[in-house]
Amino acid sequence: MTQKWQIRADSAVTSGDSIVTGGWIADSGRPAFSILEPRNQTIPVLVSVPHAGRDYPPSILENMRDPAYACLKLEDRYVDRLAEEVVRLTGAAMIVSHAPRAMLDLNRARDDVDWGMFSGTHGQEGRHSQSNRRARSGLGLVPRRLPGSGEIWRKHLSREDLDARIEGIHRPYHLAASRRLERMRDEWGAALLLDIHSMPPLKRSYGQERVPRLVIGDRFGASCHGSLASRALDYLDVQGWSAAHNRPYSGGFMLDHHSAPGRGLHAMQLEICRSTYLDGNLNEPGAGLEPMAKLVSGLLRDLGAETARLGQGGQLAQAAE
Repeated sequence: MTQKWQIRADSAVTSGDSIVTGGWIADSGRPAFSILEPRNQTIPVLVSVPHAGRDYPPSILENMRDPAYACLKLEDRYVDRLAEEVVRLTGAAMIVSHAPRAMLDLNRARDDVDWGMFSGTHGQEGRHSQSNRRARSGLGLVPRRLPGSGEIWRKHLSREDLDARIEGIHRPYHLAASRRLERMRDEWGAALLLDIHSMPPLKRSYGQERVPRLVIGDRFGASCHGSLASRALDYLDVQGWSAAHNRPYSGGFMLDHHSAPGRGLHAMQLEICRSTYLDGNLNEPGAGLEPMAKLVSGLLRDLGAETARLGQGGQLAQAAE
């Protein structure tokens, strides 16, 4: 089950590119994430892959009631492989988590915690509020339960475990992403975070002609300039792919934390149906991975060009019209 993300012969890395590791997985001491810095970055885009980590320490797997099922359901299965190919084709930068979502969900706020799963926590921490609304569903900062499986963990976790994961994984990942985005914004005038996730196949909703295979999320217009979402949806439509906007996924903490459109920092979430790039069991990379990578690469080039245009004053010009 333990698989560490690593640079492969056919990966995004070319001569002159650099890989910087950061954070640490407390149970193993290994890096929590890596950043790919291309030698010649051609677009002001940082691709983020927060849910594809597969570096499971033995202590984590031993405490899981059903590790095979939980890992498969919690992971954005092999979407990092897809993202690697995308950045190779586009010249974007990338930050990718090695730490698994089972340990800590990078798309949740640090206070989005179900304190009932930790030993020795009482009082104020035990109250539910808007800040930990995801935790109440079982999928907070540390996932607690899954539909069809119930409780993930055999025993309570310690507060020390949580603090170590926050300091080793969550805090450095977001700090590294913020610094990279700000450097891009300073250089280009604007920067875009594209947060890539995968989703299980959606069901057809009433009135839909086709089931969406991709979902563009922009927090209902709050996380990026409207021209970016419009350009993304137009591109996918021209390419013949059905896509939805903000439903059922509008984005989470990654977009809330890293977006500030008024300061040239834009963020968008892209959900990709797993059936488009995995095998029939939705378990291993399939024949669709390369075609999907080419589709997303074209999307990223379009979004990168639009972001650069915004950075050159296009956003101000539109605001004055």
